[in-house]
Amino acid sequence: MEKLKEYTNPEYYENRELSWIKFNGRVLNEARDKSIPLLERLKFVSITSSNLDEFFMVRVASLKDMVHAGYKKTDIAGMTASEQLAAINHDTRELVELQYSTYNRSLIPLLNARGIYIVDAYEDLEDFQAEYVDRYFEENIYPVLTPMAVDASRPFPLIRNKTLNIVALLEENPKKDDLLGKAEEKKLKAEGKKGGTIYEYATVQVPSVLPRLIPIPSVKEGEKSFILLEQIIEKNISKLFLGHKVVCAYPYRIMRNADLSFDEDEAEDLLKEIEKSLKKRQWGEVIRLEVEYGIDKRLLAFLKDELRVESEDDIFKINGPIDLTYLMKMYGLEGCDDLRYKPYTPQPVPQIQQGESIFDAIKKGDILLHHPYQTFDPVVEFIRQAAKDPDVLAIKQTLYRVSGNSPIIASLAQAAENGKQVSVLVELKARFDEENNIVWAKKLEKAGCHVIYGLVGLKTHSKIALVVRREEEGICRYVHLGTGNYNDSTAKLYTDCGIFTCSEAIGEDATAVFNMLSGYSEPLSWNRLVVAPIWLRKRFLKLIERETKYARAGKTAKIVAKMNSLCDRDIIAALYEASAAGVQIDLVVRGICCLKVGIPKISENIRVRSIVGNFLEHSRIFYFYNDGQDEIYMGSADWMPRNLDRRVEIIFPVENEELKHKVMHILDVELADNTKAHLLQKDGTYEKVDKRGKVLVNSQLQFCREAEEAAPKPADVVKDRIFIPAEPVED
Repeated sequence: MEKLKEYTNPEYYENRELSWIKFNGRVLNEARDKSIPLLERLKFVSITSSNLDEFFMVRVASLKDMVHAGYKKTDIAGMTASEQLAAINHDTRELVELQYSTYNRSLIPLLNARGIYIVDAYEDLEDFQAEYVDRYFEENIYPVLTPMAVDASRPFPLIRNKTLNIVALLEENPKKDDLLGKAEEKKLKAEGKKGGTIYEYATVQVPSVLPRLIPIPSVKEGEKSFILLEQIIEKNISKLFLGHKVVCAYPYRIMRNADLSFDEDEAEDLLKEIEKSLKKRQWGEVIRLEVEYGIDKRLLAFLKDELRVESEDDIFKINGPIDLTYLMKMYGLEGCDDLRYKPYTPQPVPQIQQGESIFDAIKKGDILLHHPYQTFDPVVEFIRQAAKDPDVLAIKQTLYRVSGNSPIIASLAQAAENGKQVSVLVELKARFDEENNIVWAKKLEKAGCHVIYGLVGLKTHSKIALVVRREEEGICRYVHLGTGNYNDSTAKLYTDCGIFTCSEAIGEDATAVFNMLSGYSEPLSWNRLVVAPIWLRKRFLKLIERETKYARAGKTAKIVAKMNSLCDRDIIAALYEASAAGVQIDLVVRGICCLKVGIPKISENIRVRSIVGNFLEHSRIFYFYNDGQDEIYMGSADWMPRNLDRRVEIIFPVENEELKHKVMHILDVELADNTKAHLLQKDGTYEKVDKRGKVLVNSQLQFCREAEEAAPKPADVVKDRIFIPAEPVED
């Protein structure tokens, strides 16, 4: 590791958080791309808002915790937590400004041109529309609202994380014979102030149980008109505070610190400890306050005081609707198919015939899965068939994130009820899925499954399922390994790879993994799987070092790696050393990339691209030329410290030559993408590939076409059918 020190100069590294903001900027660029259908562009604006929320709740919150704790250590780019927060504030404000500029100046006019209107102000409504909206308020909204006055007897209420609220300034003229008025006058005199107009404050939550986007009658036939829920409440807010004059009212929203913190070593019951920590999220420190641009200064001062917002850096004045995630609801507008991409149907896997035993198919040879281009159904079917198969003795699986109504969970529960040995590691610390996973864990336990709640100090992020089956020749182990979660919903949106195998060597390793997770048994050696945090870091560094040695020996040396994020200093330093030695390195990094390209004599042989398309790039693939003896690995780990040191991860080799060619083809197509790829420049910016004079390559569309072409064609339907009556059975 000593020789890598010359490559660890902080100037050679990009800050992780600033790199993430650039990624979210690339997502926003999709919303600005005029070649993309309009509703798809709205979807990308919604995604940037959702991404930014999580970024503040976790990453910004973590940096604020460091500042509060007096933490002075710098990151790999040489920045302290305070310096990072200042830079984040600057870059985030630029991003939000561009986001709302895109919304107001581009997307709204385009919607209007298509006869789709989101009413910007109540005053813009025609009389018949206003009557409809007022009636809607009385019948549907008013009964749900809970106005909260704030005074000496009624303290400021708990404002929940990410909820939209409206704050109001109220005016009351106290009368001399009014006890409350006299009391207020007495208070004012005691403070040396004159009596007169009394201002009060109130807040009301915009109910999340009601749709935020309310359809209303349109002026012209064929048009679609909507108004936002908060605008209806704001216009009718005086009906909530009778006897008062509403001086003004403005929407606001807060983001709280949602980073879970608890001492696992002291937690006797991890399940209960996480349940308690989840409740504390609603009380977390306010790290961002969003208010409508032009908010009354008195209301803003009131909110700052009550929410304990100390810095102006934490206040964002929004020029438009607060929280643009509502745009995802518009994506599904009826009658607007031409404003969306044609829905893609994941294709069948050619190696698995319909109605065939999944185990028979795997017996024929390893099977590569490429989602969402190919359907996730075989993975679901793998567990479903195992649950019902009388020859299956045991099922073992890790679960990090699953869907809301997971068929895999149902099959695991059924397997236990059928008397099979079922062991499931449910990672309770999967961020923002903790509550969901607690529910599933309890359900599985109730069904008789042996549930493991992760490991102390480590998140189990690996994606592995093992089925032990009794067969004529003895016990056979079938294994599924993947780069993505066992989530049948996100499998339609995330690009991931997986492998089915009944390799004896991998089966032994899979058994060892589960023995390690459930007990204290770590094998003396491993056959094929590379596991973090045990020795994955060392393996990657050795693989990079091997290419470096080949380059120094004058041989061809090449590395191609695809991942979500790259921010591990040791890995980056090793890549710098390899590049300096002449190794050609191509990286496909969707999100965070702390590596810089084009540093003279250090990273001149490294190229980085990020693909942002209709599907979320999520697979991790690692290729090493190895002097012509190609080695390819896939798995659950990014090149990040948390994946290499603080998580249970699995990287698995692709050894079948036919599958190797298929995986290399995936990398080759993505390296040729000149439609959705952004290239990292020397100055740290990302630019779209220059397409002039080139054949257009959209990797995601190409994989869709290839999956459709490779899918087995349904057999011709037999038109003439002869029904033969059954013969009577003789006694």
